[in-house]
Amino acid sequence: MTDVKSLKNHEQAAISSRALATLPDERLEQVSSWGEATNGMSYVYRPSTVGALCDALALAKRSGRTVGLRGGGNSYGDAAMNSENILIDMCRLNRILEWNPATGRIRVEPGVTLAQLWQYVIEDGWWPPIATGTSATTMGGSAAMNVHGKNAFKVGPIGDHIIEFDLMLVSGEVITCSREENSDVFHAAIGGFGMLGIFISLTLQMKRIYSGLLDVETASRRDLGDMFAYFHEYAADSDYIVGWIDSLAVGKSLGRGDVHRANYLSRGDDPNPAQTLRPENQHLGPNLFGFVPRSIVWLFMRPMFSNLGVQFVNQGKYLAGSLGGVKKYRQPHVQFHFLLDYVPDWKKAYGPGGLIQYQPFIPKETAFDAFSEILTLCKRRGLPNYLTVLKRHRPDKFLMSYAVDGFSMAMDFRVTNENRQRLIWLTRELDEIVLRAGGRFYLAKDSTLRPEIAQAYLGRERIDQFKALKARCDPEGMLETDLWRRVFPVSGD
Repeated sequence: MTDVKSLKNHEQAAISSRALATLPDERLEQVSSWGEATNGMSYVYRPSTVGALCDALALAKRSGRTVGLRGGGNSYGDAAMNSENILIDMCRLNRILEWNPATGRIRVEPGVTLAQLWQYVIEDGWWPPIATGTSATTMGGSAAMNVHGKNAFKVGPIGDHIIEFDLMLVSGEVITCSREENSDVFHAAIGGFGMLGIFISLTLQMKRIYSGLLDVETASRRDLGDMFAYFHEYAADSDYIVGWIDSLAVGKSLGRGDVHRANYLSRGDDPNPAQTLRPENQHLGPNLFGFVPRSIVWLFMRPMFSNLGVQFVNQGKYLAGSLGGVKKYRQPHVQFHFLLDYVPDWKKAYGPGGLIQYQPFIPKETAFDAFSEILTLCKRRGLPNYLTVLKRHRPDKFLMSYAVDGFSMAMDFRVTNENRQRLIWLTRELDEIVLRAGGRFYLAKDSTLRPEIAQAYLGRERIDQFKALKARCDPEGMLETDLWRRVFPVSGD
């Protein structure tokens, strides 16, 4: 029986044996990670039909190039990059194919964005089951990375709400996958970062809602222990819950911050649902405070993106949150969920070096000690993160899952020429803390993970199982990304 290593070597030999043909210069573009800390040159193709997608795959075979897939380009690291090879941008495959407002089932092409999705279904009394921090994510990219939202502890990642999908293999064959049909591919392609095939349609189950508003509660927490206590007390009675942490606080205030939780309104709670469910009553609007164009706000933020500036902002935010105690109000879904859309291009405030995000997932039994150690270490190394978000999670059944019965802490680090190498060293120290705590990593956000760390948390058996499926679905090894080569290299076999 041929083992996975032999299959992989055969795939690579098949690719290397093909002469690299010249591709049109006009297709060559610089492609960046969402955090803009990494970039590379790729031959970019933007098919608008399945036929054009097949043509792009055929061109890749003729030219001897590998193929990477890109949706909204919202991965912080290199998951949607394929440097010096072909990159297929799926955003033009963006049609709603079927919608049943009686059941809430919808079938979409992979380029449909979260913004398109919620605007399409909300007036019928439905909402996407998973809402990421930005509405610019695509359904294909969301499935490939198995994204989650502020309700992950209650409803899991988006994969738990995908009923079935059609997956195009590089051969051109299309297979339908569900929990009953091609179940192994179903549970591996979701969260499989685009390495098994190309989603060409996805069927999802929407969430029934009776109002365009949420009941929201915000409360300040004095330290990390107080933050965890809030999650433990209120998670069971909340539809959404998320914490913001002041990463520069030290001593007795380590881990202080604010918690936001929200609940859906029940039928009859909203006196005017016909209005609150209208899309125009959900939008953030073009201006901040009514007169400052959102498109330029990042310019005013940039002077504050330094250790001293962020310390000042964090102190102000915490003090403002602590005044008046617990606050309760109603807020449109869009305003609660899509915080990253409040300031378009806010990532530019970090400066020309961009940012990376480090997001470990740690079991509930060890999360408090691990996150305390992480926050302390970042401060000691002089590399505090500028935005820190705490979430609660539950496990799932997907093969390459990052989820645990525990917590995640997403941390944004500013990248400069001066600190880039120090950040790499820091993440290696953080990796060891996470592994000791039994944690996992999220490839949608990752920029620094090494093969030995991936093997340590996923396990060799799981990685071999995934590679065996890849050998079956993509026998020539055509589907690749910078992330795949970095985290799962051939030499690692």
